[in-house]
Amino acid sequence: MNEANTQRRARGGGGAARRAERTAVSVETAKFITRNIPNFEILNEEALQIIEYNAETVLEEIGVNFVENPAALQLWRDAGADVTGERVRIPRGLARQLCATAPSTFTQHARNPERNVEIGGRNLVLAPVYGPPFVRDNEGGRRYATMEDFRKFVKLGYMSKWLHHSGGTVCEPTDIPVNKRHLDMLLAHMTLSDKPYMGSVTEAVRAEDSVRMSKILFGEDFVDRNTVMTSLININSPLTFDNVMMGALEVYARANQAAIISPFIVGGAMAPVTVAGTLTQVLAEVLAGVAYSQLIRKGAPVIFGAFVTSIDMNSGAPTFGTPEAAHITYGAGQLARRMNLPYRSGGSFCGSKLPDAQAAYETANTLNMALLAGVNFMLHACGWLEGGLVSSFEKFVLDADQLGALHHIAKGISMDDNGQAMDALREVGPGGHFLGCEHTQANFKTAFWRSDVLDYKPFETWEEEGARDSATLAAARVRKQLGDYQAPPLDPGIAEALEAFVAQRKASEPDAFG
Repeated sequence: MNEANTQRRARGGGGAARRAERTAVSVETAKFITRNIPNFEILNEEALQIIEYNAETVLEEIGVNFVENPAALQLWRDAGADVTGERVRIPRGLARQLCATAPSTFTQHARNPERNVEIGGRNLVLAPVYGPPFVRDNEGGRRYATMEDFRKFVKLGYMSKWLHHSGGTVCEPTDIPVNKRHLDMLLAHMTLSDKPYMGSVTEAVRAEDSVRMSKILFGEDFVDRNTVMTSLININSPLTFDNVMMGALEVYARANQAAIISPFIVGGAMAPVTVAGTLTQVLAEVLAGVAYSQLIRKGAPVIFGAFVTSIDMNSGAPTFGTPEAAHITYGAGQLARRMNLPYRSGGSFCGSKLPDAQAAYETANTLNMALLAGVNFMLHACGWLEGGLVSSFEKFVLDADQLGALHHIAKGISMDDNGQAMDALREVGPGGHFLGCEHTQANFKTAFWRSDVLDYKPFETWEEEGARDSATLAAARVRKQLGDYQAPPLDPGIAEALEAFVAQRKASEPDAFG
């Protein structure tokens, strides 16, 4: 089926969609966070200037590799870079000049316009875990992820009030061929949720499929004029841009779809062990990556990414929630703001094998740090376990619940008449209590954030109900949300066209699992 026929068929079924909408369960999603609190800035002006100077020295003297990508090398030559073999050395000032055309903020549209997100500025958009090949739950333990697991995570993301974004590869469904699973994953995001989503990046042709499917969902003209996808483009640190990720970046930039340009750094292995050295490398890699996106298309939306962990020097395993990672995340936020770019970092990072105390400590450290660092797009905001190898159902809902606390912290302190509460102080006076006063009665429903998962009951009640720990409470929450789930309405013509596209693409090539 060609795309013109697809568009004609997609316009049908409006009445059925409206009937479905009237009977659908209403799912509340909080608007993306707009901070009313200051960012934490750890670097002074002198430190920032040193790191910026050193980063441009790296680009000019050491350079970056663009691997197996002759077209990219030619673009760099034409732009004024020194290209020797696959090494690109970028004259001081050139990368920053090219980056200047990238927008400071952009809107990613959802198929439900009420769920559109604004990425950049004072805003924070929360998206779930991305990439793990394994899943874990209380009943089945740790196992390879399946497409059914993937669909469950998309449903949980849709049902989660504090998540603004459906994400991308919330787990890697290993029961679907490698060359076809992106089609099923995108179809799940498009049909099981109406929140924004991410495109595929594992090959350029899969990025093209993502764009074509988005044009079926939104309409070709709409996608040509608007950003409807964000994608994750990881740099192969140190200082290497492989042709697979760059091929996906080229597709998305040409289509005016957003890309997170993100070094993937384990400090001590893929970057220097010092904070300043790592920040220098992060900035150099982001400068080169963002500049390249603008060589493809001026004004293409991009996000300054920083995924950074330290390493355990005894085991070699990555560590999370550490002071060094916090320092780098704070510093990278300052560098991103000086480039006038949206900033991606943070998440529910932990190295724990279970949703236990270690997971909670490390995750809390990372989530709160990312809020204060000025992050605009937080991937991995819920569900991350075992250093990113596992998507956990219980941790997904525990983390998603805690994201509500971030919303409330970000509000800051209200200083209007109601916030000052002088009427309450006058009414109660010395020695009284505030439980029954008029101000409390007017505000008690919204005054305090309340967890939907954690237990605050008296000991006796908790014991009578089975002395359930957090993982057990979370498992019950997973069952409830999946039980309450109803798919958001979608025009049947569009759903049929998407399924037909997926079937046609799957039939066009043999399965590949390698």
